[in-house]
Amino acid sequence: MYALGRLLWRARAGSRRTVAGCRPPPVDADHDLEEILANNKRWVAATNAADPTFFPKLAEGQSPQFLYVGCSDSRLVPNDMLGLGLGNLFVHRNVANLVVASDLNFLSVLTYAVEHLDVKHVLVTGHYDCGGVRAAMKNRGLGVLDGWLTNIRDVSRLHKAELEAIDDFEQRHRRLVELNVVEQCLNVYKTAVVQRKRLETHGDPDVAFAYPRIHGLVFDPAEGILKKLPIDYTEQIAELGAIYDLFDWDQDHYMLRKASRLPSRPPRATKE
Repeated sequence: MYALGRLLWRARAGSRRTVAGCRPPPVDADHDLEEILANNKRWVAATNAADPTFFPKLAEGQSPQFLYVGCSDSRLVPNDMLGLGLGNLFVHRNVANLVVASDLNFLSVLTYAVEHLDVKHVLVTGHYDCGGVRAAMKNRGLGVLDGWLTNIRDVSRLHKAELEAIDDFEQRHRRLVELNVVEQCLNVYKTAVVQRKRLETHGDPDVAFAYPRIHGLVFDPAEGILKKLPIDYTEQIAELGAIYDLFDWDQDHYMLRKASRLPSRPPRATKE
């Protein structure tokens, strides 16, 4: 058995040698990392040459007006697409730009953005040719991704009739991308941190508009142009407010523009 083991060891060792009897040269596993570190140094040098005050200004802190909630897709850089410099955009990205009530990662970002950075706008941004949305449209198990993609399939369920009326798969995909963005905007509205801030700023006469405002955007990677999706918050809140409102209001609903009125809601029932 010992001799057989030695033979097998020699056979395996021999297979790792080249024809010349030498081992192949070692592979530099960190070559790609070294390349991006070199790229970083070139970028810092070029940035300093163009604007010596750039990094000192960044060190002073951030005061972004926007929270960007987008997809993790690698084909875009949000700041570049929006024409905003560093420090002007707070960013949260995940597969298919989802806003999930149980996602502590997202809720932490949202809370920090709204309560501490005082952002004025939340930009929920989707894109056509979204791999997450495409995967959700297929009846195929994808392991741990399935739980996440269920959120998109729930959007399909809510809009089943509209989507089934679209025969072309690609057009149905594009419409689901849009509907997904709309539903995620509504999910932002449902959060306590956003409703509380809206209530606070809606009632402040020194604040021009209640915020954060929630916007649904979508773009095509083949073009790069952002399109704002129409979302009728007056209609949505009239339908859903009795379920999702977390705070009492009088005539001016805190999730709408100032002076936008809904029929007065009766007082909430209280326990005796």
